Amino acid sequence: MTAWVAAYEEAWRASDADAVERLFTPDATYLRSPYDVAPLRGHDAIRGFWTADRGATFTVTAEPVAVEGRDAVVRLEVRYLAPEEQEYRDLWVLRFAPDGRVEHFEEWPYWPGRSYTASDGS
Repeated sequence: MTAWVAAYEEAWRASDADAVERLFTPDATYLRSPYDVAPLRGHDAIRGFWTADRGATFTVTAEPVAVEGRDAVVRLEVRYLAPEEQEYRDLWVLRFAPDGRVEHFEEWPYWPGRSYTASDGS
């Protein structure tokens, strides 16, 4: 699992969509948030989403939270430095295929500093 996360980060840093694609099964599902109505499905959809975020300068720290069988949860802290400074904390819920590629990816993003309530504070 840690090797997969490291390979994903390396591909992300290199803006290498082919390398990202190789990390997923051909029919993989990818939920960008737990509130997505339908997941992205397959290499073309994942590649299209992933390449939209190219060229950003960032730092990332990842640590495993839980691993059981083919399932894993990873906690990440990502700081984008350019083009705009942003900070995110995510949980990735991963299901691995027997060959080590991911067949299901679910992201639970959190943006520190944003309100926890439905109101805008006014």
